[in-house]
Amino acid sequence: PPAGFSRQMVEILGRHGVAFSTFDVFSDEDVRQGLKAFSAWPTYPQLYVAGELVGGLDVVKELEASGELDTICPKAQKLEDRLKSLINKAPVMLFMKGSKQMAKCGFSKQIIEIMNNTGVDYETFDILEDEEVRQGLKSFSNWPTYPQLYVKGELVGGLDIVKELQESGELLPVLKGEN
Repeated sequence: PPAGFSRQMVEILGRHGVAFSTFDVFSDEDVRQGLKAFSAWPTYPQLYVAGELVGGLDVVKELEASGELDTICPKAQKLEDRLKSLINKAPVMLFMKGSKQMAKCGFSKQIIEIMNNTGVDYETFDILEDEEVRQGLKSFSNWPTYPQLYVKGELVGGLDIVKELQESGELLPVLKGEN
């Protein structure tokens, strides 16, 4: 944030693990002026939770000091919990570059072709859309490359492993959770 008060607000929210997003009021003068009128709050930053104005920096500092900030603001999901949730989003989950409809690299294209030929339903997650997931999943799974295939929350492996399973006739039982 370019301004000191905004920087302090971001630091406080970060310290408390609050899930938040920002809007740069300098990027849109209509919003900058309109939000002041809408909220009847003349200064920035302004913190909103669930669409309701909480207040500015002074109010947030008071809430922090009293311990109320932690009860008012939603917490950001820890990366490990988020990864576990994504891995278990569907019984068969493929993390790849692109989507089922549009693979964005040769390895992802190859694995999609193999998966589509199995007839097994699966979901995909485009790692190019989320750098935190892209980097975090490598560490979490101890698997350094993509694509990564998961069945019932367990890592099967990447393209080479999937090809080996396909060639040995073991892929379908693995995808169905029979192995």
